[in-house]
Amino acid sequence: MLEGKAVIGETDMLQNMQQVALDLAAKALDYFDVTEATDIARFIKKEFDRAYGPGWQCIAGTDFGSFVTHCSGCFIYFCVGSLAILLFRGSAGSDAEATQFSTLEAIKA
Repeated sequence: MLEGKAVIGETDMLQNMQQVALDLAAKALDYFDVTEATDIARFIKKEFDRAYGPGWQCIAGTDFGSFVTHCSGCFIYFCVGSLAILLFRGSAGSDAEATQFSTLEAIKA
């Protein structure tokens, strides 16, 4: 694990979800080297999907930009040492899939 404390940049998550995200990042860093950012992101994303339902996205690395739309209460950006982690649940995915499904059902009927 990287030495040092996680520093939260931006979040709108409840405190307990924030702590879960930080704990999962620490656990991921126990399993993977900091250079294995994709594996770290995959680990955190899958654990959040399991704990809070599908639709979570995770980006990890030392240099990236982003502009995302997220569900209210489902966003955190934090750093542990030089590793930055962005974790969010997309807001358009669930509604878009439901609308698409409804449209397909209407066509079949």
